[in-house]
Amino acid sequence: MYEAFLWLVRFTYERFFAGQDLVRTLVAVCPFVVFMELPVYAVVLLGLVRGRLRADVRAHGRRKAAAPRRYFPPVSCIISCYSEGRDVVKTIRSVMGQMYPGRIQILAVIDGAAANRETREAALSMVATVNRTPKRELKVVPKWQRGGRVSSLNAGMLFADGEIVIAMDGDTSFDNNMVWNVTRHFEDGNVFAVAGGLRVRNAFRTIVTRLQAVEYFLSINATKLGLSEFNMVNNISGAFGAFRRSVLDAVMGWDAGTAEDLDMTLRIKSYMGRHKGMRIVYDKEAMGHTDVPETLRGILKQRQRWDGDLAYLYCRKHPLSISPKLVGWKNFTYLLVNGLVIQVVMPFLIILYMLVAYLTFPAHMWFALALLTYGFYAAITLGMLLFSIPFASERPLYDIKLAPWALLAPLYGFAIRLNCALAILWEFVGRGHDDSSMAPWWTLKKSKF
Repeated sequence: MYEAFLWLVRFTYERFFAGQDLVRTLVAVCPFVVFMELPVYAVVLLGLVRGRLRADVRAHGRRKAAAPRRYFPPVSCIISCYSEGRDVVKTIRSVMGQMYPGRIQILAVIDGAAANRETREAALSMVATVNRTPKRELKVVPKWQRGGRVSSLNAGMLFADGEIVIAMDGDTSFDNNMVWNVTRHFEDGNVFAVAGGLRVRNAFRTIVTRLQAVEYFLSINATKLGLSEFNMVNNISGAFGAFRRSVLDAVMGWDAGTAEDLDMTLRIKSYMGRHKGMRIVYDKEAMGHTDVPETLRGILKQRQRWDGDLAYLYCRKHPLSISPKLVGWKNFTYLLVNGLVIQVVMPFLIILYMLVAYLTFPAHMWFALALLTYGFYAAITLGMLLFSIPFASERPLYDIKLAPWALLAPLYGFAIRLNCALAILWEFVGRGHDDSSMAPWWTLKKSKF
């Protein structure tokens, strides 16, 4: 792959750029990748390698007869349900069947239960089955008026009695060792939260789902594992995240508004400057499975909400939280570079770059730049995927099947970036977070931001 890319670079330069001003050519090709994105890739890769080396050292020094694990805290799983219907049964069964000797309390909170009769009845149908299982309890909490996901999570907190609280979506299922793997980290008193991994359950349904499977593996499983090594986990996913109950009480639960997962992550990180040993970790062996949109229209609609909410949180709600005094220098640098520059500013720079290149260069050179950029991102994506699989994958044979689709990732990424620019623009002009489908307007209105 890399020999092909180097050939493309040499051919493009000789065919289209020979005789051109070298500085002008470098400025045209390099700025976004070299100065913005490559350092982020380097941090992730360094974290993956460092984590593997540390794991090998621990394994080498471990005694042959290791002491059996004795820490099995009670766990409360809050399942936020809205319109999942019978699919919520899959989630409840996957939690009920966990290979975990401790107690698991399952709280299925039905948001808008008056209008979601099918979801409520599906959850209620599992009560007897779950409660017959030793150390398992299912409680269905019907929240008759819809209030959104934040409202559901906070309602679940009123009934949760576990030392560890796991927040999950009603359409997400889990490997049967998930709770075992998540809870082991909380034996360390400095661990405040654990980010779980996510896989695309319908990965091979369409081209769009295949590309999202590549994205999920790289941006969630590989990236979070690399960042976890430096205590820089960027987000505890709303579909699957575990928290020490005392920490949730300290931050007074989830806050009204949208993008509650990133909001919670930023609020927890705000304690890092005052609690130096505090950690948020990622566990690659604690895995959840979720369905993703199967059409381009569906994914663009979903990302309109995600990207708009991200800009809302960084620029409207938490700008003062992005401070080295609050989150520490490592997290501050990553939030500044990856959060603000790459996620918020860069989509607009890409559009500006395209326009300037189109107006500045002849058509054949503009096409050559596009081809060269595509080749670069295809090589980077495929290289990151193949490099990360040995470090970050618990299903390497499955993930290697995604490799051919990594070559189409630049087209997918370009569409997502353009869509992101529109979402951010709408957030700044029209306060797009007020139009979120994740909660009704009367709930969103309670947020002072």
